[in-house]
Amino acid sequence: MKLEQIHRQPVISSPRFDLRPLRATDAELVARYANDKRVAQMTTSIPFPLSQEAAAEFVARAGARDRDEDIWAIDASKTDGSELLGVISLKYLDRDQSEVGYWVAPEFWNQGYASAALACLLEANPHANRSVVACVFQDNLSSTHVLSGNGFACLGEAEAFSLSRAAHVPTWTYLKTLLSLSRALQPRR
Repeated sequence: MKLEQIHRQPVISSPRFDLRPLRATDAELVARYANDKRVAQMTTSIPFPLSQEAAAEFVARAGARDRDEDIWAIDASKTDGSELLGVISLKYLDRDQSEVGYWVAPEFWNQGYASAALACLLEANPHANRSVVACVFQDNLSSTHVLSGNGFACLGEAEAFSLSRAAHVPTWTYLKTLLSLSRALQPRR
């Protein structure tokens, strides 16, 4: 695990939005958006209902120095949008690999934000990964489209526990191989 490498999380910019570290003022919007049952039930870790206190703890953990995951707000305020459309995260695994997770608030669904945020994060590759994995519930077809549209390949089936559903739920596991750092730094011919 690369815990010793986590210090400061970068801001990653795109024309439509910025991916920026969560800040304390985001807790209210996290509580409002993630407390939607449609959001919570498509994640493993969001309880339903989600209290304001739990959202504030989530934001505080996201900024902790000893965290094992970087979590970014999808912030569209630079284009007069919401300061928080959803979140996207990379959890450190081993062997130069991270697991990506994300959710977007329902009022911003079907506008391409999840796909664009994932593409932006993969391009920046802030953990210098060789590969990224994702786990998606089999009844979350929107996320399967986001992943496959960003070049992820389905590896197979598994299951994961969902706090909001209080049950094990069938999943698909996806993988995307990225350029190695040494290859990415080589001059183009």
